[in-house]
Amino acid sequence: MKLVRYGAKGQEKPGLIDKSGQLRDLSAHVKDLDGEACSPASLAKLAGLDTSRLPAVDGKPRLGAPVTGISKFVAIGLNYIDHARETGNPVPAEPVFFLKANTALSGPNDAVEKPRGSTKLDWEVEIAAVIGTRAKYVSEADALNHVAGYCVCNDVSERNFQIERLGQWTKGKSHDTFGPVGPWLVTKDEIADVQKLSLWLDVNGKRRQTGSTSNMIFSMAKCVSYVSQFMTLLPGDILTTGTPPGVGTGMKPPTFLNVGDVVTLGIEGLGEQRQEIIAA
Repeated sequence: MKLVRYGAKGQEKPGLIDKSGQLRDLSAHVKDLDGEACSPASLAKLAGLDTSRLPAVDGKPRLGAPVTGISKFVAIGLNYIDHARETGNPVPAEPVFFLKANTALSGPNDAVEKPRGSTKLDWEVEIAAVIGTRAKYVSEADALNHVAGYCVCNDVSERNFQIERLGQWTKGKSHDTFGPVGPWLVTKDEIADVQKLSLWLDVNGKRRQTGSTSNMIFSMAKCVSYVSQFMTLLPGDILTTGTPPGVGTGMKPPTFLNVGDVVTLGIEGLGEQRQEIIAA
């Protein structure tokens, strides 16, 4: 299934995209796409619906982040060898992870704010997992059984805040709108192999990032298992897993986003996003 939340900010309704691409309303079957809705039982119930009998939604309403009410937004850094090298960092011996503020969560096509004082606004196309069942001390072999599905994520980053302003990476990763997720949550049964998906990102129509999840240093299963050794992942939580090379800070000379720029990105089987940069 491709599950979505659609409508104005703060007023989103649950929905799904049927096989013909039609948006259909799920309001009669689930209150919202939160952690409870991501559980195996809930997903099985939704999968059993006759989608042709669900109300069709006219037009092209705004899409919000496809999951809400999350307890945390976790991100893996430096998870592609070439990206680690382009940023001048050693290839990590174990996953590097940090938290993005929940308030950074944004719709896939919502504008991205350039923060006040920002000088190095950057992009990062990533594949994110949405947790379906509580994960604490899970093994790598069992890790994907705790995943409800996958999404596109743009791990928007302000490098000056992240690297030069001291402290943790979180401060450069957490501004409002720095976590566009979606357009939809694709349940894991639709993805044959999460480690064989292509990723891409363009800035103003020029290709900046091209990669494949096959080049991740630490697999999706490893990332879920590893993070669960340090914190409990709850249903609905988002875990985004690093970006391939081609970010602005790795260009020669470094190139960053400005107001008016447009970023488009996508992942094979998971859909596409589009964001315009605006002033905060």
